[in-house]
Amino acid sequence: MGSSVNTARTAHTRVAPAGHESGPAEGFLAHARRTPHATALVWRGEETDYGTLLHRVREQRARLRATPGDAPVAVLAVKSPDTVALVLACLLEHRTVLLPSATLGADALERLCAEAGVGAVLDAAPDVPPSEHPAPARAPQPDGRPALLLTTSGSTGAPKIVPLRAEGIAAFVHWAADAFGIGPGTTVLNYAPLNFDLCLLDVWTTLAHGGRVVLVDAEQALNGPRLLELLATHRPQVVQGVPLLYRLLTEAAQDTGRTLAGVRHAIFTGDTMPGPLLAALPDLMPGARLHNIYGCTETNDSFWYEVRDARAESRAPLPLGRPLTGVEHFLADERGSVVEGAGTGELLVSTPFQTDGYLGAAAAAPVFAPPPPGRGAHPYFRTGDLVRRHPDGTLTLEGRTDHQVKVRGVRVNAQEVESVLLAHPHVTEAAVLAVPDAGAGHLLHAVVRRAAGSGLHSLTLRGHLARRLPRAAVPTALRITDDPLPRTSTGKVDRALAVRAPLTKEN
Repeated sequence: MGSSVNTARTAHTRVAPAGHESGPAEGFLAHARRTPHATALVWRGEETDYGTLLHRVREQRARLRATPGDAPVAVLAVKSPDTVALVLACLLEHRTVLLPSATLGADALERLCAEAGVGAVLDAAPDVPPSEHPAPARAPQPDGRPALLLTTSGSTGAPKIVPLRAEGIAAFVHWAADAFGIGPGTTVLNYAPLNFDLCLLDVWTTLAHGGRVVLVDAEQALNGPRLLELLATHRPQVVQGVPLLYRLLTEAAQDTGRTLAGVRHAIFTGDTMPGPLLAALPDLMPGARLHNIYGCTETNDSFWYEVRDARAESRAPLPLGRPLTGVEHFLADERGSVVEGAGTGELLVSTPFQTDGYLGAAAAAPVFAPPPPGRGAHPYFRTGDLVRRHPDGTLTLEGRTDHQVKVRGVRVNAQEVESVLLAHPHVTEAAVLAVPDAGAGHLLHAVVRRAAGSGLHSLTLRGHLARRLPRAAVPTALRITDDPLPRTSTGKVDRALAVRAPLTKEN
């Protein structure tokens, strides 16, 4: 692909060399022995201290030793102290653990277990015997033994298995603790499901450094008032979540006037942060530094941008920021050539935390590229994200390569249309889907949730779009609703489901 460009390194972060730092389980073990009475987990109003959690980990280690063979085990990511203890036990026993979503269907779970070569499915409750799951004789495995097998969200197809090595996890845990000041006694909110890569920071970094994890119950994850009460009660200093979390908190706070003054770092990731929501965060969290983090499950966090003036910066897309130390990247155009200087192309990244490749049927997917000449031995991951490099070197996310379509012969990016919709002050959620059309090639269908009491209507919104987009990019069908849009298990808008309701074509 030619030579790599723009591989700048940031001076204010550091990543431990692979293998330099102990992993999350070893760090937890040291803190559990040193401070057994310190709180490790808060779950449904009850606190579990490090000593109690260590006792549960020892019970789970005994179960694992009684499980025959050394094949990977699967643990459904049901959020609870018992599940946390079981995962820590797997890490300490060097037993590869697959963490599938707790909401996964039986057939999908069976497929993932087969592709991962799982020998047993373990229930986190210590008194439930393992479910035997004979591993295929030649189950595909990467070189070496991964520690965790995470899965992608499945938003672009069936979930893919992403193996992560222990040394990569250890390097990330070291970086995250250093970057956000996570140490003994630091309280960190865990909003994401346990199978989501955000937990590498929320849960595993925190436990590795003696902190206190406040686990959000999945049953309360969409209840704004309850979430606000949880944060006000337990006062986390570090909060990380998809924009949905911040929208729920902001809407709940508007009704009560409450603020979350104890938050030191508010991290948003996983989706585009709408401008109006960003502008509201300083009122909600007046003492927080705001961070926009970019990354993929396959690479973990890659870029980091700290917002300096939320209200001023809410009027334009947030930059990706600068690469973490050890992260290299370049942009490639449609021909695969490196984009030099200003321009737009697919983002390819190489990080100290990335997977070696997918397992199972997805292993042959062409998502990894060999390193450009002179740029080390590690492959680069094709993110599928379109990124623009501006003349000053700033990078901004433009959309997805798989969201680019032709509408009446004009190339349109559906995700860019979503960004413009979300920039309207009275839009709280938006989804845009390209629908095949025999005459036009594709047509855009959009659904928008308006702010309560705003009275926003389609004529106003179409004018907003027309002033900012080419004519072909203005959706043919536009629906406005007062109801929340459906979400995936990771908190992103489910575009297909959101626009599935009948839409009225507006001209």
